[in-house]
Amino acid sequence: MLVLAGLAACGGTAEQPAHLAATPDPATTRTSAVSAGSSPSAGPAQPTPAATQAPPAADAAIAPVSAAEWSRMVAVGAWHPECPVGRAQLRVVSVNFVGFDGAVHRGALVVNADVAGKVVAIFTQLYESRFPIRRMEPIENYGGDDAASMAADNTSAYNCRRASQANAPAADSPHANGRAIDLNPYENPWLDPRCHCFQPDAGYGSRRAGPGVIVAHGVAWQIFVSEGWIWQDNATPDYQHFDTGYPSRPL
Repeated sequence: MLVLAGLAACGGTAEQPAHLAATPDPATTRTSAVSAGSSPSAGPAQPTPAATQAPPAADAAIAPVSAAEWSRMVAVGAWHPECPVGRAQLRVVSVNFVGFDGAVHRGALVVNADVAGKVVAIFTQLYESRFPIRRMEPIENYGGDDAASMAADNTSAYNCRRASQANAPAADSPHANGRAIDLNPYENPWLDPRCHCFQPDAGYGSRRAGPGVIVAHGVAWQIFVSEGWIWQDNATPDYQHFDTGYPSRPL
């Protein structure tokens, strides 16, 4: 969530937020968790110890934006003619991540082609470190609405926000250029200047601890920074936000 020219929509305790705990994770309902397997016993007299299956790799992949996905992005206003990049400049990064339930899920981020390789490296390391992520879906799954995405604790990247979701000028905006990522926004809220309060959860604004929370020199911070990304590259506290520089630029 980057706010520089205008206002963007980017309260609770550090415990599991009740409304998220009670809501099934879309990644869980759409993607089966990867679980350990076991070998059959050799027989009643000589049982074979269970063989645990190694967790799968992050298995990251980069693909062009499909025609169907692009149609959805345009339909919800995540792309419009004023946006600085189009379908040809964007890529979909699909990658496994570890959920707050400890299981493995599959997620996707839409990013600029020029940072796709870095995004693969970052989320592979987050997976290998078992840094928990609530869910990871493109913004069009939330109607292009950043507030709805944040309320669902959704990790997202590209979003050329509509005027009703005021943002930095599109040409400069890291999100509109596909070079920004908002990670676990419920655990890592931003300070909304319209209410002078942390959104979407006030508790995490003052209590910076717990699973999925980003702190300076913590695991997630170290991974992003080691790949050249900047944390909170804005004029207001925005704990969820990493980008490659403002005004937006490739690494």
